[in-house]
Amino acid sequence: MSTFSSFLKERRKAVGLTQEELAFKAGVGLRFVRDLEQGKKTLRLDKVNQLLWLFGKEVGVVDVKQESEEDK
Repeated sequence: MSTFSSFLKERRKAVGLTQEELAFKAGVGLRFVRDLEQGKKTLRLDKVNQLLWLFGKEVGVVDVKQESEEDK
């Protein structure tokens, strides 16, 4: 499970919401929440941000660790 998927699932459970309740509060579909928590690789960022907004977060640009020739 990706860090993102884990974060969302843990936060949802910490505030006592079911997947269905979270979907309703965020204005997204239940299937979207399920896909996100299961680590689906392709998701609409606007909908991801709708969910994250409930937890005071949003998707942003982060640096990627690039492998050096020695790491390969």
